[in-house]
Amino acid sequence: MSNIKLPIGGRSFAVSCAPGEEEHIRALGERIDESIRKAGAMGQSEPRMLLFAALMLADELHESQSAAAAPPQSAPPARDPEADAQLSRTIDAITQRIENIARHLEGGDHHP
Repeated sequence: MSNIKLPIGGRSFAVSCAPGEEEHIRALGERIDESIRKAGAMGQSEPRMLLFAALMLADELHESQSAAAAPPQSAPPARDPEADAQLSRTIDAITQRIENIARHLEGGDHHP
């Protein structure tokens, strides 16, 4: 067993862990310390300070689980290049008709 000290909320906590897990445990301790600081729980009693950290971490876990359980957003349908080309030709034809009508209404087209 390895023994490490974790600075959390301005206090030092001695923790035992399996050899090789020291860095992981330190990273977890840093996350707890960050939660305490975000909650403004510095200077509280140890149980109260750690309760705030636990509540914040539980809330993060809940948010993550809720996001993971949400149905995935549907992907847009695949584009069909031929359909896109046909749509483009149709839009061009309609545009040409509109321009012809506009010319006719403006008196620029004197065809019988």
